[in-house]
Amino acid sequence: MDRRKWLGLVASAGCAGVAGCGGLGGPTELSDPSTDSEPGERVLEWSVDGEFICAFGVSARVSGDTLALSTEIPHRDGTRVNTVSLRLWLPETSSSTEIALVAPVEGDSSPPPSVTLSYPDQRPGILVEVTDLDDLADETISTLDFLVRPRDPASELAIDATVGLTDDGLLATDYRLTGELRLPIPDLSGE
Repeated sequence: MDRRKWLGLVASAGCAGVAGCGGLGGPTELSDPSTDSEPGERVLEWSVDGEFICAFGVSARVSGDTLALSTEIPHRDGTRVNTVSLRLWLPETSSSTEIALVAPVEGDSSPPPSVTLSYPDQRPGILVEVTDLDDLADETISTLDFLVRPRDPASELAIDATVGLTDDGLLATDYRLTGELRLPIPDLSGE
């Protein structure tokens, strides 16, 4: 074989491999976030080699017999959030919980994202899925607020968080970030 053809073939195969390397194996899974907590707040933070990728934070306050939750999802510049999936549940009880999403969930100029609330198959709690984030995708998402009213007394609320994120850098990497946080529930009985 002609050496020029051989070198051209090897070089083009190498370029094709590098150009598609982010999509061949699926998203990079990060499932062991660091956690931080302060009274009434919990944060999950994902990083790669010590470099911040994304965080999911929740702060809570009591309003009557309801727990008001505010969330925030900051992420590294040059990344876009594609999806957010949250399962809110009470680990200590099998009863369901009333959960409401506080509207509006929207960005500056685009239509609001698609939001679905459902019961997860064979698992307790309520599943909240947010997709089609449009102009919210590249900024800190701080418009997901919830009202939670447990039907039975419980001492904590668990939130399983999954964030789909794309890094638009040179080797465009997709991430699937998963983690669970537990937020103490103060006495809601008012006694």
